[in-house]
Amino acid sequence: MRPLPELTVLGGHPWDAGRVLDCSPAARRHGIRRGMTLAAAHALAPDAAFLAPDLDRYRAASEAALDALATFAPYVEGETDPERDGFGGAYLGIDGLERLWGQEPVLLGRIATAIAPHVPGPLRAGIAGTRFGAFTAAIVARDVLPGTDLTWHSVARGGTDVEAAFLAPLPVTLLPATDDTQLRLRTLGVRRIGEFAALPRAAVIARFGSEGGFLHDLASGRDGRRIVPRRPAERLRAAAELDPPVDSLESIRFVLHRLAEALCGQVAARGAGATVARLEWREVAGSRVARRATEPASDPAAGLERPLSGARSQPQVVEQPLPGPTSRPEAVERLLLARLEVAPPRGSVEWIALELDRVVPAAGRQLGLFGPQAARAARLEWQVADLAIRFGEGRVLRAVLHDPDARLPEDRAGWSEAAAVRPDESERAPRATSERPTVTPAPSAPVAGGRSTPRAGRPR
Repeated sequence: MRPLPELTVLGGHPWDAGRVLDCSPAARRHGIRRGMTLAAAHALAPDAAFLAPDLDRYRAASEAALDALATFAPYVEGETDPERDGFGGAYLGIDGLERLWGQEPVLLGRIATAIAPHVPGPLRAGIAGTRFGAFTAAIVARDVLPGTDLTWHSVARGGTDVEAAFLAPLPVTLLPATDDTQLRLRTLGVRRIGEFAALPRAAVIARFGSEGGFLHDLASGRDGRRIVPRRPAERLRAAAELDPPVDSLESIRFVLHRLAEALCGQVAARGAGATVARLEWREVAGSRVARRATEPASDPAAGLERPLSGARSQPQVVEQPLPGPTSRPEAVERLLLARLEVAPPRGSVEWIALELDRVVPAAGRQLGLFGPQAARAARLEWQVADLAIRFGEGRVLRAVLHDPDARLPEDRAGWSEAAAVRPDESERAPRATSERPTVTPAPSAPVAGGRSTPRAGRPR
C-alpha cells in the first residue's frame, strides 16, 4: 500500500455532486472541512488528491467495531453511515462497570485490543460525566495508554463544576455551534469556553436564541443528552426440508415465496427493512446433472452426466445486495429468482434456506406533491438491479465522468456497471481519480489529527 499524499480529500472526484467525508491534516489547514462540497474543496486545494470512498467497506468496519464495543457496555451509541455526522466515533455508558472490567485504564486497554482489527489507525478516548465532556476529552487527550496506540484523557469526577473547570481553558471552537454563531462569538471577542460560560445565560439566549442556551449549558458542564443505545443490524433466517427433492425452478420458486413471505412479515412487523438477501440450498448427493447451455463448451467433460461425490453435498450460496432496505417479499423473491435463472441448481434440491441480513430500521420518505413522482428513484434502482442480473455482467452500464480536463477525449469519460451483479461487488475498491493513488482510506471522526475516536462516558 502506497502512502497517501500530504493533501488528500476523501469523498469523490472534484466534479462529483457529493461532499467531503474526510481529509488529511494538511487539507484541513487549507480550510477543507467534512461536509463541504467537493467543488468547494477543490477550489481551496486544487492540487489535492481526491479519492473515491468505499462506503460499504466503511459501513461494515463500523458495524464490526460497534459490535465489539457492545461486549463491554450495555449502552453503546454509534453511527454506521459514513455520510452522517458522528461516523467514526462511539459513546459508551461505563458507569458502574469497574467491578466487571477493572479500572478505566484496564477497560480502555481491552477495548483497544478488541476494536483494533476494525479501525484504520490510532484511537482516541475521553471519559467524562457528559457526552460533550467525553467528546472534548478525546480531542485534547495527550496520555498514551501503555501497550496500545490509544491516547486518552479522563475528567475527574465531581459534577458540573469540575467538568466546567475542565472545559474553561479550551477554545470556544470546540462547541458544536453553527458557522454563523462561531463568527459572532469571534466578533464579540469570546475565545475560551470559560469566557462564554461566564456570560449571563439570559443574555446569551436573548442574542443567540435556543442554540445559545444549549451551548451555554454545554460550556457550564451541563449536558442533558443521554446515550441512545444502538440497535444492531438483525439477521433473520428460515429453512425448509424438501421431501421429495425438487429439480425445477418453479418448485423452488414456490418454496422461496413461502420463506420470503414469512421473513419479510417479521421484518415489516419490526418497522425495518433488509439490505442483503442470502439464499442457500443443498442438492441430493449422487444426483446426476447435464451440462447447461450457459456452460462453456471448452470443457470436454461438461456435457457428460456425472454424480456428485460425498455423502452430503455442500450447500450452495447466492448472496444478493438489495438496492435499498425493503420488507416486500415479492422484491426479494424476484431478485433471487433472477439469479437462479442465470445459474440454476445442477441437481435435485433437498434443502433450501433464506436469510435476510443487515435488517435496519426503515427510514421514512417524504412523498411528493404529485403521486407518479413519489419514490421514483427507489423504483429505478430496483429495476436496474433486476436488469443487471437478467442480462449479465457488463450489459447495463452508466456513463461516468473520469477527468473533464484530460487531453484525450476517451480519458474524459467512460462506462461503469449500473448495479451490483456479483455478491462481492461491495468488497472491491472503487476506481480512483486518474493519475491519483488507488489507496482508499476509511474516513475518521472529525477530531484533531483525523483519528478515529471511540468515546466512553459516564451517564449522569
